[in-house]
Amino acid sequence: MKVTKDILYVGVNDHTIDLFEGQYAVPNGMAYNSYAIVDEKIAIMDSVEAAFGGEWLANIARALDGKAPDYLIVQHMEPDHSANIAAFMSAYPQATVVSSAKAFQMMQNFFGTGFDDRRLAVGEGDTLCLGRHTLTFVAAPMVHWPEVIVTYDSADKVLFSADAFGKFGALDVQEDWTDEARRYYIGIVGKYGAQVQALLRKAAGLDVQTICPLHGPVLREDLARYIGLYDTWSRYAAEEEGVVIAHASVYGHTKAAALELADALRARGCANVTVHDLTRCDTAQAVADAFRYSKLVLAATTYNAGVFPAMRAFIEELTERNFSNRTVAFIENGSWAPMAAKVMRKMLESAKNMTLAATTVKIQSALSDESRAQLAQLADELCAGQ
Repeated sequence: MKVTKDILYVGVNDHTIDLFEGQYAVPNGMAYNSYAIVDEKIAIMDSVEAAFGGEWLANIARALDGKAPDYLIVQHMEPDHSANIAAFMSAYPQATVVSSAKAFQMMQNFFGTGFDDRRLAVGEGDTLCLGRHTLTFVAAPMVHWPEVIVTYDSADKVLFSADAFGKFGALDVQEDWTDEARRYYIGIVGKYGAQVQALLRKAAGLDVQTICPLHGPVLREDLARYIGLYDTWSRYAAEEEGVVIAHASVYGHTKAAALELADALRARGCANVTVHDLTRCDTAQAVADAFRYSKLVLAATTYNAGVFPAMRAFIEELTERNFSNRTVAFIENGSWAPMAAKVMRKMLESAKNMTLAATTVKIQSALSDESRAQLAQLADELCAGQ
C-alpha cells in the first residue's frame, strides 16, 4: 500500500490474537503498522510483534525491491512495535537504529544490547535528512511510555504518530474508527491526558495532512475530527450528552432497578441511554462509554460490607484513568445494611469536578413503592435540561 509516492506500508495484520495486552478483546484482530520511506536514504518506521517478524521482513524486502534500508526508526519500545528490532539489525548489518536515549536503555533490557556501534539517539527538534524527506523528531513522553517520540515528514506533511490516533482492529476488516479508537485510547492512553494535550499543542504547529499511527488505518481526510476527538478525550470532557447505567447485581434485583431506570429515562426523552451489566460485559467498552457520555449511574449490591467486586473493579478502572467532569448517581442494594453508595462515593473522591446527583436510590432486597419513587425522582433529575 502506498501512503504517498515515497512512503509505503510494510506492516502486518494479526488475526490470531484474542486479547490485546492480555485484557482488551479484539474480535477483529490488530494491525501492527510499519512504514518505509524510500528516498536517497531509506528509513523503516518501527517494527512489529514478535510472531510476525518473518512476514514483516518479507514485506520490507518486497517493497524495497532489492534495496537495503539505511535506518530503522523506533518511536516506541512496547514489544508489539519493537520485538523484531534485533532481527532487522541482523538482516541489515549496515543499518543504523534511530531512537530516543530512553529507548536505547530499553533495548538493552529487551535484547541485551543497545546497539552502541550502530545507533543514533535523537530528541526534541532533532532532524534526519533522507534526501527530499527531512524528518523532525518530537518528544512525546508518556504517550503512553516515557521513551516515545513521534516523527514529522515535512516533504509529504506526514505525522508518524506512534500509538497516538491508533485503534483496535486489523486493516483488512471494515469497522467504524471512532468506537474502537475510543476504546483503545481510554483503555491504553487514557491516564495520560496532560501528556496528550502537550503533544497536540506541538502538532498544532505542524502542517499535518496525513497521520500514520502504529495501529489502525492511515488517516487522510477529516483530520480536524480525529484531532478534535483526541482533544476531547484527553481533556476528560464528555463527547455527548447521555447516561450510562453500569450495574453489578447478585440475584437480579439491582439489575431490575437499573433496567427500570433506563426505561424511565427513555420515556422522558433522555438521549443516549446505555446499560452495562458489569458482571458479564466487556469492561473496556463500559469504561469507554463512561468517558463518552456526560452522566453515569452506578448501581451495585452491598457485598461484605462494601461493594460488589465487579463494581469495585469498574470504579478502579475509571479513577485509574482520571475520570472527571461528570455527573454521577448511585443506586445501592442491601438486605440489612446498605453500604454500596457510601463506598462508591468514597472511591470517587479523587475524581475532579464531579457533580453528584441529589437522589440516591436505596433498595432493601427488592424494589418497593418507595424505591420506585426514588427511581422516578432520579430519572427526572438526570433528564432535567435535556
